[in-house]
Parts: sequence; C-alpha cells; structure tokens
Amino acid sequence: MKETLSYLIAKKTLSFDQARHILTRMGKGEFSEPEIAAFLMAFLMREITPDELGGFREALLDLCVAIDLNGMNTLDVCGTGGDEKNTFNISTLSAFVLAGAGVKVVKHGNYAVSSACGSSNIFEHFGYRFSNDPAKIRREVEEVGICYLHAPLFHPAMKYVGPVRKALRLKTFFNLLGPMVNPTRPKNQLIGVFSPQVIDLYHQVYARAGINHVIIHSNDGYDEISLTGAFQAAGNAGKAAYVPADLGLSPVRPDEIYGGETVEEAAFIFRSVLEGQGTRAQTDVVVANSALALQCYRPELSLADSVAMARESIASGKALKKLEKLISLQ
Repeated sequence: MKETLSYLIAKKTLSFDQARHILTRMGKGEFSEPEIAAFLMAFLMREITPDELGGFREALLDLCVAIDLNGMNTLDVCGTGGDEKNTFNISTLSAFVLAGAGVKVVKHGNYAVSSACGSSNIFEHFGYRFSNDPAKIRREVEEVGICYLHAPLFHPAMKYVGPVRKALRLKTFFNLLGPMVNPTRPKNQLIGVFSPQVIDLYHQVYARAGINHVIIHSNDGYDEISLTGAFQAAGNAGKAAYVPADLGLSPVRPDEIYGGETVEEAAFIFRSVLEGQGTRAQTDVVVANSALALQCYRPELSLADSVAMARESIASGKALKKLEKLISLQ
C-alpha cells in the first residue's frame, strides 16, 4: 500500500488493472484501517477517473457472492442516493412497474442512507425475505419477473471498509460503487446519479463494460427523474436533455414527491401508487423513470410508447400483482 499511496500523492492515476488489483487486496483484508483511510482520502483530493472507478467496480464484482441467471436478459434500476431530497421510493416502484411490463428485473439495494426509507426498508416492510440463495433468486426472476438483492449479503469484502467509512463520515468513491456492483451482472441498467459530473463518469465505465445503460440526473439535484424541471440522460444512444413535456407529462413540485418521515409513510405511498391511488405527481414520476428504463431495455420503443406501457402496468394492476406474487413466495 505504501507504494500505491506514494504514487497517488504524486498526483498520478491508477490504470484499470492497478485499481482492480489494489481494491481486490483491500477486499481480502490485506490492509490496516489506517491504510484504507489514507487510500480513501487520496481520492477525496481529486476526481476519480473512469479507469479507476471501472477497476474498483470489477474488483468488488470479483469478490461478491455472484448469482448466475443463465444468460437471462435482466435490468436493474436504482439511484446513487446522496441527493438529500427524501423522495418516496421511486426506483423501487419503477422496478415493479417494469416487471408488470414484462421486464426481468434484478433490483439491488440497501437500507436508507440519506432518506427515511430505502429499498431494503420497503421490501422488508412488505415481508420480503433477504437471501443470497441462488435457487431462491432464480425462482423469483423466472416465476415473477423480479427479485431483490440486499447488498450486504452479497458483498462480504465491504466488512473491511465499512468501519473506516463510518469513522470518516465522508462521501467516498464507495458511494459511487453501490449501484454498479449488482451481483447478477445485469445486461441493462438505469441509474440515477446525484450530480451532473457523475453522468459522464458512469457513462464511460458502463460503455467500457459493454452494458446497455441510461444514466439520469435532474438538473435541480435529484438522482432520478423528478419532473420538477429539466433532466439529463446519457446512454448507448448518446446524451440528451429533456423537460417533462417531452414525455407528455406536466411539471411537479418538490413537496409532491416527498417520501415522508417513516418507513410506514413511505410504504403507504408505495402501495397507493401500485393500487392506482397515488397522486398525479407520484404516479407520473414513477411512469417517467419506468419509461426511460423501458427504453434502455427495449431501445426500439419510442418515448411515447414507453410512457404508455409504464402507465398501463400500473392502471391494469399488473405492477401490484408482481408485488403480491413476489411476497407470496417468501
């Protein structure tokens, strides 16, 4: 580690292979907590490069409890978090809308960090049993079209880094890695990011990895399509800027997509949207994020058709039935 730290202090950057190697060693417990802290701090002094982030991503995937889904065409939809907007569980709701529209969804997530209720909180509230059993996960994807992967069960290497991150209480590159290390290695992914600078960084990493992707960010700081104003997207088809009207939708106010102060409040919104009882703003935001994910999964779809498919998944009750069937298998 001493040589690597000296290298970084000299303002040099790591290659993809160097980054992969050093984080693999870290994930195997080869370094002390002070060494790990120094390494993380080095990356707080400058921006991380696509090669470095890509190498770190590959190391965590090498070390994770991997799940083989036999070549199924799957999609994950998630956000980095960290926008401190405390919206309701938009990406998790979108996962069920997508499943209702025929997409095979492998949702990867964790408990809340910057909001009252994360995706793991929601799944746990409704009775989902967290597991890293490949047979359980495969059955859910095959029979229901959706499964959930509670991140801590799949990334044992993080136990060496966790105490250091907790002690530092700073946003490190591990905050960027969370959405990128789905242990099923989905072929498609929609990711919301907390800052415009991260869009191009993720875009380059995913392009190099050969993953079909769309990276989204709302210009007023949301790590998802908030419909509170304009938003950006970058993917295999290039980069584009949108306003709500481009999706045939109206703008919403920030207070209309607030997630509440408790898991119970968030779960009430969650169920209401799936039951077709959500507010116009709540439903439209879920539809918008689902539509971009549908386009990622099926690039031949027009934006208008994607919006219509997402809305139909809710209106027909298909999205709700996916939740009910998934929970019935627990």
